[in-house]
Parts: sequence; structure tokens; C-alpha cells
Amino acid sequence: MEHYLNGLKFGLLLQFAVGPVCLLVFNTAQNGGLQPALMLVSAVALVDAFYIFLAFAGVSRLLEKTGAGRALKILSAAVLVLFGLNIILSVFGRGFIPGFAVTAHVGSVFLQGLVLTLSNPLTIVFWGGVLTAEMAEKQYGRRYFPVFAAGLVSATVLFLSSVAALGTALSGFIPLRAANVLNVAVGAVVTFFGVRILIK
Repeated sequence: MEHYLNGLKFGLLLQFAVGPVCLLVFNTAQNGGLQPALMLVSAVALVDAFYIFLAFAGVSRLLEKTGAGRALKILSAAVLVLFGLNIILSVFGRGFIPGFAVTAHVGSVFLQGLVLTLSNPLTIVFWGGVLTAEMAEKQYGRRYFPVFAAGLVSATVLFLSSVAALGTALSGFIPLRAANVLNVAVGAVVTFFGVRILIK
């Protein structure tokens, strides 16, 4: 239990670095309700678990050594920019990614979460660094890693589900015009994340 709680606490600390996925969860809840937002959360948690496993398996070191990081960074940035622009244009009924609108149904939201989170394989590098440092400090072995990793994934689910609940609660208080402004703002922020990656 101690190792799980350590993973949960450490994971929650990392979640406060608010990124585009967090904003998309809030936006999805605000536009489509709690169920689609939770589907998005489940997709993100699934990919996080997959990437944590890959990081533990040593894939992060392979990416750093082969020079694939640059190509993956460009791919990640391109996907973020496309998603951000699609959110903005969807407000005006001009979205160009079929099924990926601000009011998308549950199935497409799950797919959107998978694509957006999978599109950033550099997450493996991030988890590789984080896990190496934390496991060295706490002296975790292979025996306790799955429990620690479960805590990390639980933190993703807990934090993003809270964001989804907040977005759902506020949806009834946000006028349509303000909601459209919020959608455009979220799209702009997601696009900015992508452009910033390209510039770096």
C-alpha cells in the first residue's frame, strides 16, 4: 500500500503541470457532459499506463540514443496544432477532422484522447527520467514497480476526473457565447503548445 500511495502522491504532483490534455478534458466536459469527458480520461490513462511500461522497459533510452526524438517532437507538435485549429474552427462549424468537434460523441472522444496522447511519444522519455530518479531515490525494484506505476496512473484518473466534474458543473452557468469564447481559447492554447514545441 505504501508504494501505491507514493505513486499516487508523486503522480498528483506531476498533474499540476497543466497541459493540453487537461484543457481538453475540461472543454469536453463543458461542451458534452461528464460521460464523454470520462471517456477521454480513460483513454489518457490507458496511454499513460502504456508509456510508463515502455519507459520502464527502457524504450526511453533507445529514443534518446537513436535521434528519433527530433522526428517524434515534430509529429507531436503537428498533431497538437491540428487539434487546436480543429477546435477553433469547430466553433464556427468548419472543423476539418471528422468526428473531432467540440461536441463530439463518446466514441470519437475516446479515439481523440488516444490519438492526442499517443501522438506525443516523448512522454516515454519524460516517464523514463521521472521513473529512474524516483525509483533510485526510493530504491524500488521490479517487484514493487507495478504497484508504484498503478499509483501514477490512478493519479491521472483522479486529477482529470476532477477536472471533468468541474467542467460539467460549470457548464450550466456558462452562456453559449462565453462557451464559444472558451472553446476558441482552449483551441488557441493547444495550438500554442504545438507551435512552442516546433520553435524549441
